[in-house]
Amino acid sequence: MMSGNYTSIDNQSVSGSVPAAVPDPGHLTVKFQDSHLQTFPPSEAQGKISSGARPPRDADDTFSKPVSGSDEPQQSGWLRTFSVSSYKAYFDVDTSDVLERIKDSLLPYSGAFNEKTTNNPDLYGPFWICTTLIFVAAAIGTFVTYVAHKVKSEEWAYDINVVQWSAGLFYGYVTVVPLVLYVILKYFSAPAGLVQLFCLYGYSLFVFIPALCLSVVPLEIFRWVIAGVAGIMSATFVAINLRAHIVSAGESWFFIVAGIFLLQLALAVVLKLYLFTVTV
Repeated sequence: MMSGNYTSIDNQSVSGSVPAAVPDPGHLTVKFQDSHLQTFPPSEAQGKISSGARPPRDADDTFSKPVSGSDEPQQSGWLRTFSVSSYKAYFDVDTSDVLERIKDSLLPYSGAFNEKTTNNPDLYGPFWICTTLIFVAAAIGTFVTYVAHKVKSEEWAYDINVVQWSAGLFYGYVTVVPLVLYVILKYFSAPAGLVQLFCLYGYSLFVFIPALCLSVVPLEIFRWVIAGVAGIMSATFVAINLRAHIVSAGESWFFIVAGIFLLQLALAVVLKLYLFTVTV
């Protein structure tokens, strides 16, 4: 039908015609901007939940290795001494590394400890060896004195000074002695690293842990033998591993090695008199 200049077609199916395209409400086409589809998951975690199963920062392989472009502030000069990141590399050891070094400390005549730790000395093992010694000395000493007092039916009181005395002895020994030895070796122009000396002296004390455990045997002569054997093993371990470095100090190398050996023996005597001896 015609109306003026317009023609209208009835809403009927016309043969040969194409119906107008009507969008299906059940199928919608959504177009995203390309900038939002570039990367998924995002490279940096947002909020408190991180994307994926990424390990914590401390468990990463770069725990003790400097990374270029790191977000941690880099300090230089003497300020690095007060930076925790400066000491990360000295605690970057595995359990197998620590066990291997403990094994070497119990085989003092091999002399391979210093060569194995030249490029990777650690402070983790020495710290925990000294800490274990402190608590073992306090526990064994307390137990032995308690049993001795009970056998004689005498009153017993716990002595807290054992812990303080042991902490001062072990922590002080592995700190002061390597420092003094480092100064002496520098004076004689002998090659030696301070951290390596800390590492060597720390592991040299491990032999006293089983020795303290054996001191529970109530025989004085047996305790003297245990303390003597532990002292000789520890002294031999330190002296043999340092001998190769101290030989370059000239004619004085023998006196330095002898002093190191006797000082370790003196430590064993002190431990025998104050920790291996039970007085009631």
